[in-house]
Amino acid sequence: MRGPLAKLTGIGETEFVRGTAKSTESLLTEAALRACADAAVDPSTVDGVVIPSAKITPESYVSALGINDLRFSAANSLGGASAVAAVMIAVAAVASGRARRVIVAAGGTQYSGRRLSRADGAATGFSWPGQDFRTHLEHPYGLVVPMQWYSLQANRWLHETGADPAGLRAVALAARAHASRNPQAYFARRPLTAQEYDRSPFIVKPFRLYDICLESDGAAAVLVEPASAATHSRQRDVLVLDGGEGHADVPDDLASRPDILELGLQKVAPRVFGELGLSPGDFDFAQIYDCFTFVVLRQLEELGFCGRGEGSSYVAEVGIGPDSKVPVNTHGGLLAQAHIAGMNHVTEAVRQLRGGAGPAQVRNASLGLVTGYGDMSDGSLLVLAN
Repeated sequence: MRGPLAKLTGIGETEFVRGTAKSTESLLTEAALRACADAAVDPSTVDGVVIPSAKITPESYVSALGINDLRFSAANSLGGASAVAAVMIAVAAVASGRARRVIVAAGGTQYSGRRLSRADGAATGFSWPGQDFRTHLEHPYGLVVPMQWYSLQANRWLHETGADPAGLRAVALAARAHASRNPQAYFARRPLTAQEYDRSPFIVKPFRLYDICLESDGAAAVLVEPASAATHSRQRDVLVLDGGEGHADVPDDLASRPDILELGLQKVAPRVFGELGLSPGDFDFAQIYDCFTFVVLRQLEELGFCGRGEGSSYVAEVGIGPDSKVPVNTHGGLLAQAHIAGMNHVTEAVRQLRGGAGPAQVRNASLGLVTGYGDMSDGSLLVLAN
């Protein structure tokens, strides 16, 4: 296996809540400052910023961190795949020498500000890719929010493969089981039983209430530095071995996609695993983007943990909960901890590889996988090690 591309030297998180008076800019810069403090570096020495989904401007970081010389800035727009893909942009920047310390922060006022559950998202400052297409060809037929779009994929998957819908329940229960070990999770003290899941209402079939992620306020950040950089804190280094992003052939139009089940992850995962000589079973844990339970099942399939249509069998027989071979979303994920644009998946992976995850710690964790999923199936991936 080749050497690391970069390392994550600091992580920072705000409080994860549902209801805040803080702005998105305040939350992102607070998380960034905490990441610098965690790495024991002066914030003014940061010389690069990558901004997932372009939530704020680079100048905001210059002011908030007191940056003396901002040499690199970038932004991306891949929905829930943005945070993980942004980390890889930062990795490229430090590996090429364009910057020495790059902050990547994601999150915001997902609960208190714009609401993904509102049909008038465009009116509140939120829009999806291909917005003209959405407005004129999908909205008239009632396709206006993510759970409706992804129900098309989920129902096709169930029909085409004969998969057991009980796999959705298994993912929801595993998320709550992990959250019970994480005092910071929204559902930390609120266990979920199979009976409660089955009694919950369908929101959009096949998604019941507990198949859908939380809406949360908060932010999380990582500090990316060259693999050769000196360590200033007492924290264990977390190395970035590889990563990348992938996009479906027809990115914005599910109805016209030749294979409606295609994910960008199908392209990036084989490439990264092949370059590193790794297989899914080599990982000690996986933090898999979980906006919906179905999305976890499909990513498990396309990552190679099982074949297409076998995700339900995998989670039922092999398992993804605590003490499973490869536990998934050890913090509770977007389903049970908080929806922090997927960056809490990255910070949890770092925490696990440092050995600092408390009751949720995976024993002897040394190799971790993180994914992102967004928009109309964009995919991103990180492979981390200690």
